[in-house]
Amino acid sequence: MKTIVVSAVNIVEAGPLTILRDCLGAWSAWLEEHPDTYKFIAIVHQRSLVDFPHIEYIETQWPKQCWVNRLWYEYVSLKQVSKNIGSVDLWFSLHDTTPNVIAERQVVYCHNALFAYKWKWEDFLFAPKMTLLAMLTPFIYKPYIRRNRYLVVQQAWLGEAMSALFKMSPEKFIVAPPMLLQRIEDPEIGKTIMQPVRSFIYPASPNKHKNFEMICRALEIVEKQYNIQDIRVYITVGGDENKYAKWLRRKWGQLRALHFIGFLSKKELADYYRRCDVLIYPSKAESWGLPISEFAAFRKPMLLADLPYARETSAGSAQVSFFDPDKPEALAGLIKELYEGNMNRLNAVEERPIAEPTASNWNNLFSYLLPEHVHNNNDIL
Repeated sequence: MKTIVVSAVNIVEAGPLTILRDCLGAWSAWLEEHPDTYKFIAIVHQRSLVDFPHIEYIETQWPKQCWVNRLWYEYVSLKQVSKNIGSVDLWFSLHDTTPNVIAERQVVYCHNALFAYKWKWEDFLFAPKMTLLAMLTPFIYKPYIRRNRYLVVQQAWLGEAMSALFKMSPEKFIVAPPMLLQRIEDPEIGKTIMQPVRSFIYPASPNKHKNFEMICRALEIVEKQYNIQDIRVYITVGGDENKYAKWLRRKWGQLRALHFIGFLSKKELADYYRRCDVLIYPSKAESWGLPISEFAAFRKPMLLADLPYARETSAGSAQVSFFDPDKPEALAGLIKELYEGNMNRLNAVEERPIAEPTASNWNNLFSYLLPEHVHNNNDIL
């Protein structure tokens, strides 16, 4: 019996947790139909977050306490863990770093796009940990990275950037986009936006790299220079979540157009998507940018940061305009044009073919990770 290990001790929330659940869920379902084929071990922070049958679990909370613990666990402790497990055919790390383990084959899933974030000194004021992580990510990624047979990324640009940064062959990077959302069937969706445009939304967590101040500064221009007073821009910030959120509310809370609506449930967010005319997305660092995919399903206009992740995620959308995420006057101009009914700068985003290797689902991905198994078992997953 062969052994597969998935390590994910740092994953407890958001997109990475969804990926971990999908990964373990897919293997659990397959193992139920094919018992005694693989021993599958998951090293996780908390089993209750990802508890699936037919999988053995190793729980540990110590590495999550701080980055020093995390790196020590990855580069020192896990080597002994791998020895204790015995022969490992595949070690799949789901959170960026390549652990120092003994395994026949290693693969790493790379979520973190902060190495491409162009940080500024003011970022240390509001998000010192995030800024330091952005500075150190290339050095955190680097140890043992060449041990990997493959590196899994969500977008082609991320693989291309990492290939250049670490001087690795592009063929080592598997592009595995999140499952695309199906078009939502609703008679109100897909209708041409009737003039005038009045409501906008930016759904994101109140983190500095999400660049909320870009929208705030653009709205200052819209209200004071263009004298536009009857638009509504909703941001999913309450104003008391952290130092950055408090600064946003204190500095721009008086803007008439700006509405601090706080965290939204999935259902509440879908309701806002239906009600709002346009998505604004100025984030400076994303591995995907899920709200772009979610809003694209409604086939409404989107104003997006002119960065590689946004161009790739919005591919196939019909009404998109890009702006420099450091120039609020550019965004203000686009808001003014849409307000006045001028849709001339909304264009379709062409889909770009992605070079192999690619994986559209877990079945495809595991065909790369365990080719000898798939050759013998065509019904995997």
